[in-house]
Amino acid sequence: MADSIASAGSVDWRAAANAVLASRWAKPVVFTAALVPLVWTVWLAYTGELGAEPVLESVKASGLWALRFLLIALALTPLRMLTGVAGLARFRRMLGLFAFFYACVHLSTYIGLDQFFDWPAIWKDIVKRPYITVGMGAFLILTTLAATSTDGMVKRLGGKNWRALHRCVFIAGLAGCLHFIMLVKGWQTTPLIYALICIGLLAFRRWPIRLGRQTDRRRKDAKPIGTRPVRTPPATALRSGEAPEPRFPDGSSPARRS
Repeated sequence: MADSIASAGSVDWRAAANAVLASRWAKPVVFTAALVPLVWTVWLAYTGELGAEPVLESVKASGLWALRFLLIALALTPLRMLTGVAGLARFRRMLGLFAFFYACVHLSTYIGLDQFFDWPAIWKDIVKRPYITVGMGAFLILTTLAATSTDGMVKRLGGKNWRALHRCVFIAGLAGCLHFIMLVKGWQTTPLIYALICIGLLAFRRWPIRLGRQTDRRRKDAKPIGTRPVRTPPATALRSGEAPEPRFPDGSSPARRS
């Protein structure tokens, strides 16, 4: 009885979570919340609380939030597999596009406020500094993924080609983590934690797909319980040595149903 109550509670929890995520207000709330880091950074810059180098701090903050949103978007599928809450998939594209948005803010702040559109100096930085080269590579991947994220591009590319292309999001995530590691001075804990999270998401994403496919095959091969006769031999048949008559779980005979 306790098991049935626990299972009912888990079903109710999943149903409630899916209902909340499927509501008309879910996406506007997530959209607004995703803009909070940008508004907060602008407010700190306006009030002069970003420190002695506000432009550098703005570049760092926008880049860090780009990486965070990218990892959050990558974590939605594993969370959906673990919890069974299918409504999480609705926000994967939005959060991925917010990762690209903050990457654009990160790059624009660097080009406009840090380098003042000095293109020769920017190109020199890209070639000379490896962490900027890696970061630009991650940005180009995100740009490609954002440009092909629409439903129309899915139809043009085909589902198989589109999925193959968008697996490059893990390359962008790893490149972003490497960019973060190379940017900081020395071996610091925070960039390594981000890199471990990205590697863990990649490993977890590969494992449940195979497990899910095996489970789907077993479900397809299995017959519904109501169509398989269960042998429930009566006591008289066992005593007389006659073969027991197959019966369905409700006790009815297949001969009567036919």
